[in-house]
Amino acid sequence: MSNSGKTLAGFIIGAAVGVAVGYFLNSDMKDEYVEAVKDKAGKLKEKAGELKNKVKDKLSRASDQIEEVAAS
Repeated sequence: MSNSGKTLAGFIIGAAVGVAVGYFLNSDMKDEYVEAVKDKAGKLKEKAGELKNKVKDKLSRASDQIEEVAAS
């Protein structure tokens, strides 16, 4: 795709996002949308924390196993 084509595509995407944001900000349901997004973000944060702990635990166990093999 040429530079002018990429520029045009970027402009169109930006305009679409701008229209969507404008609609959202003027919507009567704005508060409900914001609350739903906050709820989803909280759940994602929880899941990310759980995943981090699982990975940390597995890495710790793998490290222990490597140390055992290296010691023998």
